[in-house]
Amino acid sequence: MKDIFIFNNGRLKRTDSTIQFIDADGKKKTIPIVQVENIHLFGEIDMNTSFLNLLTQQGVVLHTYNYYGYYSGSFIPRSKQVSGYIDVRQASHILDPQKRIFIARQFIYGAVHHMLKNIRQHKDGSEVYINTIESVRVNIENAKTIPELMGMEGNIRKIYFQSFNHMIKNEFFHFVKREKRPPKDPINALISFGNSIMYTTVLSELYKTQLNPTMSFLHEPSVKRYSLSLDLAEIFKPLIIDGLIVSLINNRVMKSNHFEYIESEICLLNDEGRKIFLKAYEEKLSKTIKHRTLKRQTSYRFLIRLECYKLIKHIIGDTTYKPLKAWW
Repeated sequence: MKDIFIFNNGRLKRTDSTIQFIDADGKKKTIPIVQVENIHLFGEIDMNTSFLNLLTQQGVVLHTYNYYGYYSGSFIPRSKQVSGYIDVRQASHILDPQKRIFIARQFIYGAVHHMLKNIRQHKDGSEVYINTIESVRVNIENAKTIPELMGMEGNIRKIYFQSFNHMIKNEFFHFVKREKRPPKDPINALISFGNSIMYTTVLSELYKTQLNPTMSFLHEPSVKRYSLSLDLAEIFKPLIIDGLIVSLINNRVMKSNHFEYIESEICLLNDEGRKIFLKAYEEKLSKTIKHRTLKRQTSYRFLIRLECYKLIKHIIGDTTYKPLKAWW
């Protein structure tokens, strides 16, 4: 099973039990649907209901991205994992302030653990960032409200981003500050693109469980967004995306010619840059570690699903939720 990324314009169609992509020049490529886990569309693609019905039958999630390469929306097949009981339990933990903030804190603890892990890999001069983050982390337990908790998380992440120039060994990729809308330099472009991809990966794993992706604990549940994917992605962004960015830059894989500027100030990955990043991202998700509880090799992608299962066990009163904290 693999993710399919389509950058060219063209058409997707169903051919029996396979999907076929026809590009603008009429070139055809056929892929057995059983080999596909998710489809990501970066180009302008036509499709019909027959094609979407095949995705529904096979449980394949389709994600679309806008011109700038950022997440735009998803086609999510009718879930086969629905559970009214889990929905009620999930909602009850959101409506109870104490239960909600307990889970929200765990997401932050997992995220901070992975931020510190990244900084510690670059020892010389890292103490100032580690000590400052630690001084904020000890107060997380005292946060009484979600906005207060979010404020602490924001402060920690601000310090963490300041450490990027310490971790990155390439003058071209000098980082000033986090700017999302729009990203104005290559580091911000990489972070924004990587986070966007991370959200879709978490959403696809949530789809395979009984959790409702719109009911979240840290981010405010709202309309028209899958906010639980934002919650869970907090744990995995520093573990997967940030480490990948630093590695691609320090190993001279990602270079200045992989970016483009729009209106002189919006910085984006170009198609070649996106392909390089996504290839490395897929390799990272497929990488396995020996899970100390399961006692078997487990991929980074499956670690995300395991986090969903741990959350389900918590809200049904089985096992208290503890976030993933990479031990390797």
